Amino acid sequence: MKKSFVLVALAAVVLTQAGCSTDVKSLPLDAARAQQTGGVRVYFGSQAHPAVRSQLGDVSYSVRIARKVAGADEACREALAEAVQKLRKAAQDRNANAVIDVSTRFHSVETASPTDFTCGVSGSAAAIAVKGQLVVLENN
Repeated sequence: MKKSFVLVALAAVVLTQAGCSTDVKSLPLDAARAQQTGGVRVYFGSQAHPAVRSQLGDVSYSVRIARKVAGADEACREALAEAVQKLRKAAQDRNANAVIDVSTRFHSVETASPTDFTCGVSGSAAAIAVKGQLVVLENN
């Protein structure tokens, strides 16, 4: 009896954990680049930008969103869009006109690329961390 209970409990744990893994994805930044409208510009990785007039400090945010019905890639893009909005809001609050050297991360996998971003996605959620430098750029 005791042995059966242990086997049933072990089976329940295995079944509840099946499919709960998180995939780390690297996706193109095309969707994020389309977000370059508005007053605060966002420059990923080593992306070229006008000269820096003044630096106002670093900023970082983590975002986790429910996956809903969207596919994994779309959920990652939604998480990135929310994270970029947080960067822009921080820049506006500190009178910066740009965020430069933006990198993305999920746990220990970090990307500082002008072409790709890193995101973690599971069956229930997508998560991303972003960081960058708040700056005032010269007008060109």
